[in-house]
Amino acid sequence: MSGIDVGEELGARAAQARALALLRIRSRALAVAILPAAFAVVLFAADAQGHLAGPAWDAVRWTVLGVAVVVLLVTVLVAVSVARARPAMSPTVPVPEEGAPDLYRLVRDLADRLDVPAPSAIALTPDCDSWLEDRTHRALRRGPGASLRRGPGASLRKGPGAPAEAADTAPVLVIGSPFLWWMRVAELRAVLAPVVAGTGPSAHPDIAAARRFVRGLDAAIADAAAPGRGPVRGAPLAFAGWVARLLLRACRGHAAEMERCVAAAASMRAQTVDYGLRIAAQEQVGLAYAGWDRLLTRVALPAWRMGRWPSRLDAGVVSALTELSRRDRLADGFALRLGERPACDLLEEPGVADEAASLLAARLFHGGPAESGPDWAPVDWQQYPDEVVDRKWRSEAARLHRVLDNLGVPRASAADPAVPTLARVMEHLSGAGGPGGPGEALAAGIGAAVAREEAEAPVHGGGQGQGGQVQGAAGSGPADDPLDLWGSGPLPLFPLQPPRTGTELLADHVAAMVCCAAVDTAGAAPGLDWLDGPALLVGGERRADLAAPVLSLVEDGDPDPLLSWLAEVGVRSDKPVRLV
Repeated sequence: MSGIDVGEELGARAAQARALALLRIRSRALAVAILPAAFAVVLFAADAQGHLAGPAWDAVRWTVLGVAVVVLLVTVLVAVSVARARPAMSPTVPVPEEGAPDLYRLVRDLADRLDVPAPSAIALTPDCDSWLEDRTHRALRRGPGASLRRGPGASLRKGPGAPAEAADTAPVLVIGSPFLWWMRVAELRAVLAPVVAGTGPSAHPDIAAARRFVRGLDAAIADAAAPGRGPVRGAPLAFAGWVARLLLRACRGHAAEMERCVAAAASMRAQTVDYGLRIAAQEQVGLAYAGWDRLLTRVALPAWRMGRWPSRLDAGVVSALTELSRRDRLADGFALRLGERPACDLLEEPGVADEAASLLAARLFHGGPAESGPDWAPVDWQQYPDEVVDRKWRSEAARLHRVLDNLGVPRASAADPAVPTLARVMEHLSGAGGPGGPGEALAAGIGAAVAREEAEAPVHGGGQGQGGQVQGAAGSGPADDPLDLWGSGPLPLFPLQPPRTGTELLADHVAAMVCCAAVDTAGAAPGLDWLDGPALLVGGERRADLAAPVLSLVEDGDPDPLLSWLAEVGVRSDKPVRLV
């Protein structure tokens, strides 16, 4: 037996030992619950045999019986609450086999090479991560004859050699969608090897039972904490949640150690598959994460705030990472990989999958509705500069002038007082640096205006579908939407950026006004930088040197650096600017 086999065996045994420890906690809890009933049985059996007779013992017997009945009723209440609670499920985009036969074939072959059960289905997540997720509770809730084919897609295993029951109870393989677009096919297989290897320990009955127990406790706690419960229903659920919390606290250490051992065993098993390539592929994982983060925070977030959602985020991450490879000498050579077959070719319709994942990303990271509408429309990358960047600049410039009007600041143009100009903004801020000055009042006014507009924006909840499905998957409907578990309140679940200060908002609005003036008076154009988001193009080249002059004006009241910049670009600050 090789060292890898020994390490895998030790990890599996350690995981099974922790699983048994978790099951013993469940057994002890059950034993405590039935202990009063056992005492009552002993007392009544003694009475039937003529022992422990007398009025005192009769009172003891009936008291113990009453306690036993109450404890059993409470136990049933807790057990039913745990059994009926809905464990959390990650929001994903289902990928049925008919929509990605090559991807399913790759995962099936990988499972065969690892000698582990194949996952029951594949789903995509708009994040740079991959994992296995047990969703058997959803199949069980639909009845013993149901399977996961209705949601995430058909089972990977087919043919007489694979029982349907085993396939339906296998976990779902969740793959980060940026991986499919950035990674090559061989790299994706190497990255998924340790993940797919985890289906082996997942099939062990003790580990599976322990996981179901822990998930049920966690779901019961979440169910008890859900708002909107009346006192009649809320009090029993609160008690059940309190009991589940006690049990989960006792299980936490064993559960964490069990998962660590499962991961170690899976990693050891996966070392036999593409080990050398996996080291290089892990570098691509880190690069994909960096590019995805920049794309979301710098490119997608401005569009989301404008009520538009980029419909090809995964394709955009390829452009962002290619640009990062061009700029970063540490990433030299990575762009040469683009000549190899990308993993997204394993999908029948990559564009459909990209659009579904992009909409789900908008819901998770910003908080938009599940379907497009007048105030929530998709935008292509070709339309991004005109429909997002230009609109963003002009909206912020219009807000800036509205706040100036509220502060009573006169217009700069005597000929036409209604004309908005950049000169008005610069004259107001010149010499206004330091605390307590007009610059601080303007920043406070813009901050209040932004907060007021955000509060008046329509509230979007979670539950109208899963953000789309890849070809071949039937719609599961609002009842199956995992985002419903987070309630009907507004998202985001995972905010991308902390709240901006008034000074930061003021600097953004002044920069937007400068960009509008550059577009209207100097022939500049809005553009898109894949790593930094909205960009100003002058003569077809990006000008990235605007931030420092604007900060000098906003923070210090010094207009000279910005005046020099405007003269260099050819911007006329006294000319009118078109607003929205």
